[in-house]
Amino acid sequence: MTVLHRKFFSRRMLAAISLSTALAGTMVLSGPAGFISVAQAAAVYVKGPQVPGFADVVNQVKPAVVSVQVKSSAREQNGPMSGLFGGSGIEQLPDNHPLKRFFRDFEERREHRNRNRKGHMRPVSQGSGFFISEDGYIVTNNHVVADGTSYAVVLDDGTELEAKLVGTDPRTDLAVLKIDNKRKFSYVDFADDNLVRIGDWVVAVGNPFGLGGTVTSGIVSARGRDIGAGVYDDFIQIDAAVNRGNSGGPTFNLNGQVVGINTAIFSPSGGSVGIAFAIPASTAAQVVHQLIDKGVVERGWLGVQIQPVTKEIAESVGLKEPKGAMIADPMDGPAAKAGIKAGNVIISIDGTDIADARDLARRIAAIKPGGTVTLGVWRNGKKEDVKVRIAAMPEQKNTAAGIDTGSSSEDAVSLDNYGLTVTPSENGKGVVVTNVDPDSEAADKGMRPGDVIRTVNGKAVVRAADITDAINEAVKVGRTAILMQVETSEQNHFVALSIQGK
Repeated sequence: MTVLHRKFFSRRMLAAISLSTALAGTMVLSGPAGFISVAQAAAVYVKGPQVPGFADVVNQVKPAVVSVQVKSSAREQNGPMSGLFGGSGIEQLPDNHPLKRFFRDFEERREHRNRNRKGHMRPVSQGSGFFISEDGYIVTNNHVVADGTSYAVVLDDGTELEAKLVGTDPRTDLAVLKIDNKRKFSYVDFADDNLVRIGDWVVAVGNPFGLGGTVTSGIVSARGRDIGAGVYDDFIQIDAAVNRGNSGGPTFNLNGQVVGINTAIFSPSGGSVGIAFAIPASTAAQVVHQLIDKGVVERGWLGVQIQPVTKEIAESVGLKEPKGAMIADPMDGPAAKAGIKAGNVIISIDGTDIADARDLARRIAAIKPGGTVTLGVWRNGKKEDVKVRIAAMPEQKNTAAGIDTGSSSEDAVSLDNYGLTVTPSENGKGVVVTNVDPDSEAADKGMRPGDVIRTVNGKAVVRAADITDAINEAVKVGRTAILMQVETSEQNHFVALSIQGK
């Protein structure tokens, strides 16, 4: 094919391509405008199943959540120079030393300025809270407001309002604030947390690090957590991100109801690692309503010191399984008046089994003072029903017995099989532990020199032979452990030790 023929052929082919392109509806232009396509292909879009989100819940509940700001008029105990110079030996200098006079004058001037700054408030903490009524009642944590004398809340729309403290309950770490304002506030309600299941979705809303209005999500990780905060520990564990400032904020279910109040986190680093603890709604509802009605919380009181029933303790008292709560000390309260003694195990209330010591404490606390309950008490190898009239919990008081545990080492007796050396107490009540073998079971159970063994298997002990007699009796009835009532730092508890050398 010649060059001319190729050019002619190329022009015909180009014309054909242009004609076919035009028929297809596409126009090609050259020049400064470049290439323009009238019918571009659509962007990629995959229409898949819709994944449920939290936006609908958040839109409804977020206006009910507030930031809590706490201030105090109390002055700091240490001045700004104390941290720099307080430990540098200034106080050891002679009184007429120029350096000591300088800092003494500085402190006097600072105190004078503080006395003249009447009404000066300084921030001490911040946290979260939420409305539970349209007339301005707010729930938060006790530890958020504990050191404050002035309180303010910031609403979701940025409005800042003054609030007053209605009441606090340190035992459950709850507090109630009140805003006196004519406006009606968005509020939320408590859920029935008995319906909360491990694995349920939850949404936490709060004021982490002062950011305000922050939403995080997660699931219920566990229930009934005991974190050592007190006898009423019964926390819901969640894995939603909760940080400093979230305290007092709510955790919602997908119906917009409060299932828990965020109060603590487990954090080696100081930030969220996905382990947060919330006060259950059922506990919060009872406490909050009493704070609003009375300003204080009334709890039922048995007047006893209790401890968990371990497997060894259960075996030592003849229980088939470790359950209930053992009476470590009946003290001087309703239980003692009803005849309940140290070493008894409470296994039921009004016919309902008691799971453990915390379960007993919570259920007694929930009983209205003045009411009468029937306690199932395990003693002497059998269950007995004992009626007890519940009293109101008094203020904390010192129950120390003032017992002298001094003894003479000349009377010390070694119980080699148990790793204990004991000697009679000078007041004739119990025997004093003078030595504990660090490799013994007694040491593993926490027994230490200075402890006083009061009873063994419910029988009073005044000498080492009483312990030996109690062990022999336990062996005869087929027991595998003995139960010692031990006094440590004037507090009673029970220790079960396996019987050796049977």
